[in-house]
Amino acid sequence: METPVKKEDKPFFVGYLGIPKRLKGFLFKASLLLLAGFAAGGVLAGVSQDDPGQAGFRFDFGRQTVSGVIEPLPYPVLHVTKGNDRIRTGRTVMLTGQGKNGVMGDVTEFSGSVVDATGIILRRGALDMMQLAGGKRGLKLTEQKDMPPASEPLGKWRLQGEICDGKCLAGAMQPGRGLAHKACAILCVVGDIPPVFVSTQPIEGSEFLMIGGVDGGPLSQAAYGYIGKFVEVEAEIERRGDLLVMLVDPETIKVVR
Repeated sequence: METPVKKEDKPFFVGYLGIPKRLKGFLFKASLLLLAGFAAGGVLAGVSQDDPGQAGFRFDFGRQTVSGVIEPLPYPVLHVTKGNDRIRTGRTVMLTGQGKNGVMGDVTEFSGSVVDATGIILRRGALDMMQLAGGKRGLKLTEQKDMPPASEPLGKWRLQGEICDGKCLAGAMQPGRGLAHKACAILCVVGDIPPVFVSTQPIEGSEFLMIGGVDGGPLSQAAYGYIGKFVEVEAEIERRGDLLVMLVDPETIKVVR
C-alpha cells in the first residue's frame, strides 16, 4: 500500500524564504530548457533572414574616376564609356549623393554629355552604385558628346519581390531591406536615391531592377507605402545598357504578405 505524502514534505516556494531543496533541481532544469529555447529561437530567426551578401562601400577600391554618359531619368545613371579594372567599360552605374540625398538636381544639365565621374563604389553582387564626391569634384564635364544606349523593351512582367532604396541595399546599411528598414528606405527614396526592386525571379539573369514610374520619370509617391513589404507588381521592363529598369503603375502593386 502506498504511503501518503505528508503535507509538510511537499516542496512549496515562499518568496521571502529560501528555495526548497526538492525544487532546486526542477528550477535548474527548467532554466536550462528556457535558455536553450531562446537560443534556438534566435538561430531560427537568423537563418530565416536573407543573407545580405558581400555588400558595402568599397573603400578598399579607393576613390574611382571613370568616364561615361549621364542619363537622368527615371533616376541618374552613368553609362561607362571609359572604365578601369574596378568598373568596366559598358557598365551602367546608378548615382547617388552623400547621406540620404540623390543627385537628380545635379546631373540634369549633363544629360547626353560625357563626364568624368568621381566617387566611392557601393557594390552588392551585380548591383553597382557610385556615391559621387561632393561639390564639383563629383562630375566634371568633358568636351565629348555621346548618347546613352537606346532602351530595349523586354515586355510586361508580373513579379514578386521587395521595393528597396538602392543605396542601403547596395551596402550603405545591412541588410538594407525588410520592414525593419522601411522608414530609412522611404527617406532615401524621398531624397531621390534610386529605388530598386529585388525580384524573387531573376529577369535576364538579374534580380535587381531600378524602378521608375509609368511615365518614365521617378517612382510615384503612391508607391512609397509598399516599400519594405513583400509585393507583387506588374510592370514594363526595359534594358538600358546593362541595367534593367521597370516602370511601375502603383495601382498594380499588391501586398503578398
